[in-house]
Amino acid sequence: MSILISIEDLLSGKIVEGSRMEFKENWNPTTIMRTVCAFANDFENEGSGYIVVGVKEENGKPVRPVKGFNPDSLEKVEKEMIGYSKLIQPSYMPRLSLEEIDNKQVLVIWVPAGSNRPYKVPDDVKVKKNKTYNYRIRMYSNTVIPNDEQEAELIQLTAKIPYDDRVNTHASVKELNFGLMREHLYETKSKLYTESASMSVEELAEAMNLCQGAEEHRFPKNVGLLMFSDNPKKFFPAVQIDVVVFPEGAGAKQFNEKTFDGPIQKQLIDALSFLKTNVVKGKVIKYADREKADNIDNYPYDALEEALANAVYHRNYELREPIEVRVLPTTIEIISYNGVDPSLKQADFEKGIIRTRRYRNRRIGEFLKELELTEGRGTGLPTIYRAMENNGSPKPLFDTDDPDRRHFVCELPIHQVFIEESDQVTDQVEKIKTGGSIGGSIGGSIEITPRQLDVLKLIEQNNKISIKQIAKELDINSSAVGKHIEALKSKGIIERKKGTRGYWHIALPKK
Repeated sequence: MSILISIEDLLSGKIVEGSRMEFKENWNPTTIMRTVCAFANDFENEGSGYIVVGVKEENGKPVRPVKGFNPDSLEKVEKEMIGYSKLIQPSYMPRLSLEEIDNKQVLVIWVPAGSNRPYKVPDDVKVKKNKTYNYRIRMYSNTVIPNDEQEAELIQLTAKIPYDDRVNTHASVKELNFGLMREHLYETKSKLYTESASMSVEELAEAMNLCQGAEEHRFPKNVGLLMFSDNPKKFFPAVQIDVVVFPEGAGAKQFNEKTFDGPIQKQLIDALSFLKTNVVKGKVIKYADREKADNIDNYPYDALEEALANAVYHRNYELREPIEVRVLPTTIEIISYNGVDPSLKQADFEKGIIRTRRYRNRRIGEFLKELELTEGRGTGLPTIYRAMENNGSPKPLFDTDDPDRRHFVCELPIHQVFIEESDQVTDQVEKIKTGGSIGGSIGGSIEITPRQLDVLKLIEQNNKISIKQIAKELDINSSAVGKHIEALKSKGIIERKKGTRGYWHIALPKK
């Protein structure tokens, strides 16, 4: 049985991170079974792990060309693996396949995250009597015995199989689409694509770890229904992406809405294609003092792609809420439900550094990464920050409703160049100084975001307006309004004056 991804991608680290990979120069059942146990425990909810036998390792990287594995030894190794797998408590059997790389064969042991964790394994499976059993987990690229705190946490994970990897007893394996499964294998250059031509739907689902159970009681997993069924909404209402375009702003009556449904990876691809065609626009900026021009976009596509892919990856599929993309005149907001893990703080997002312990949808993340639709391992936010910076755009904004964490918003402000010069902030400040109205957007010498300008407009119209009223007017949460007001205060644009009952005032003096 072949692995789901190409062996070249596997060895290159393009698809699978080092924490989920181990290289072995030779077949060594003692250390290999420890790592099998660790991958099966999946302490960090990362998904499948891979052990590649026949590859020497130096500093965590495979030595190429590979040493290779003698295919004549496969039958012997398979028999040993069956025996050793029975020693794992509870019993766990990984999947083995021969793969060709550098004109040689290597043995790949594919270890999907187990459904019956926690698992224990003997310290030495070859010892015949008085075996010592221990749990094993992965810490970075090492297999270790967990400490007392980690062991307690591992045991608590017994009933916490991620939702996407759970069996759905309300559906049949026949609901999975054979063509969609094979299409994924083709896109990821899996050798299983060729082998699957003669398989049944049930056999292919089993090979791709999309179902579970005995033959007479086999059910699909949620990830299979979400990604490889014709109509996921049949099982997960409101699983869709809504793109809503507000040409005149969120408060206007005019808007255009388009819904993307079907398998979630298709939703993502189609929604991104729509945004790239209808929303993303480019400009060439030429300069009198130099020959080289700048090519910029109103919204860098790389940031948009990563933000929407993250929403698909991390949303809670148990909730009946769609992902919403709101295209406003000066910003794009991507809203997903529910919010981020409570361990992640707002300050982490503002710094662009996220170190999450566990992922909500480990299998969805695996499949999206195989399709190169997401990077995984906490690299999403740095990618968005980097794409916005390289395009010369304002920094992205991230917000969640503390403390409930019911939703998460990623806001991508438009590039200043795509706003008319008459609406630049410099002009707005002059109008404020002379008692005029604001009526414009970002840019110029004072750097404020489009949302901060929206808040400033409302304060100028009514300096008695409350944070809750501003939040209602702009259709955002109060914590976000508070952050925008703090930013305006820090830039000296608004202030509170004594004796005015705490009302806001424009800080710039009138002429």
